[in-house]
Amino acid sequence: MIKALGGGIGGLALADLLATKASAAPIGSHFAPTAKRVIHLFMNGGPFGPDFLDPKPDLNRFAGQRPAEVDLRTERQTHGLMAVPFRYRRHGQSGVEVSELLPNLARCIDDICVIRSMHTDNPNHGPALFLMNSGAVTPTRPSLGAWLSYGLGTENAELPAFVVLCPGRPVRFSELWTSAFLPSEHQGTYINHSDLDPQRMIPFLRGSAPLETQRRQLDLMRRLNDEHRAERGPDPALEARIQSMETAYRMQTAASDAFDIRHEPTRIRNQYGTGHFANACLLARRLAERGVRFTQIYYGNGQPWDTHTGHNDSVRRLAQDIDQPISALLTDLKRRGLLDETLVIWGGEFGRTSTSESGNGRDHNHWGFTMWLAGGGVQGGMTHGASDAFGFRALHDKVHIHDLHATILHLLGFDHERLTYRHAGRDFRLTDVHGEVVTRILKR
Repeated sequence: MIKALGGGIGGLALADLLATKASAAPIGSHFAPTAKRVIHLFMNGGPFGPDFLDPKPDLNRFAGQRPAEVDLRTERQTHGLMAVPFRYRRHGQSGVEVSELLPNLARCIDDICVIRSMHTDNPNHGPALFLMNSGAVTPTRPSLGAWLSYGLGTENAELPAFVVLCPGRPVRFSELWTSAFLPSEHQGTYINHSDLDPQRMIPFLRGSAPLETQRRQLDLMRRLNDEHRAERGPDPALEARIQSMETAYRMQTAASDAFDIRHEPTRIRNQYGTGHFANACLLARRLAERGVRFTQIYYGNGQPWDTHTGHNDSVRRLAQDIDQPISALLTDLKRRGLLDETLVIWGGEFGRTSTSESGNGRDHNHWGFTMWLAGGGVQGGMTHGASDAFGFRALHDKVHIHDLHATILHLLGFDHERLTYRHAGRDFRLTDVHGEVVTRILKR
């Protein structure tokens, strides 16, 4: 019975317990948002910007040399500059340069803002992943999706506010979508979309009893828990469990539809293509139109963009795998009138070095890398910031992860300094004590 689960308060101080709201109601935005939801396309391992959206002809001119500009600390020893064999052309009315690796995405470039001056704090996957996802290098803080769920709630009570799509069973990644000290109903709901049948995609989607019987059981437990709460006071852990069970009950019908891309017309599925990433992009569009606040897509299980050897061959394959689905996602959202209110984000936890590792690979690079945003109040057809002549270090109009997070929250209607949660005696926020909104990339 749920009542028993809420009986123990553990080590929480009574003052903290009384100050904690048991209600799952969102706190609401601080001002009118331009975006209602986010789709985060996460390229785990770290793409190299000059392969895609940050042309650096000097890499080819000075290939093999090691100028002073690239004499920077990296995780492993690197050698001379490594050429980029991919050609660039200007596309769209904006004339933004796009690599030949992304012919489909190039047709969407007028909707995309390319940030060429990202930087982060650590060249190791673990700390960089945590910083990108939760604003701290340790796995103790709520993730971005959890903050958005806490702040905005869901537009659709029949589905989770925060969904994570990643094939396989990435147990070691689960801390990347944690709610940490926020109420646990804000944790990301992990979906293994390796199998497209919702009954197998979502374990225990259907209960063993008829829906009417389950409803009576939940109503009974709700009454018992109301009595428990009246006697002992609010318990956020208990309330989170109640909310989770209510969501699970409603998902039995809603998720069977939302997660079943087999309902899509053949022409739509052909536009996205095949493969786990293509299926995830189509799922993300279905979730966006049904009101899911934050959908995060992890490309692959592991770190497929971690190209320490065979970089150019790997990048060709990876680019071919993402180009059509991402273009289809942006086009589909725009056609349905959803792109203006859906923020789409692309990038990894860091970039890669302009110098070579092991002859034909690239090492981790936190000094400078490329990301892009589209929709949700962001200006399209523009670039922001610049890296050095070799794409190694962010130089002009630099954007730190904290600045990116502050900007995302701003687009969702939040002052990042005011979206806080009191824990362990102080107020925490996604951006800690840092972060500035990148106003130049916002639509006027």
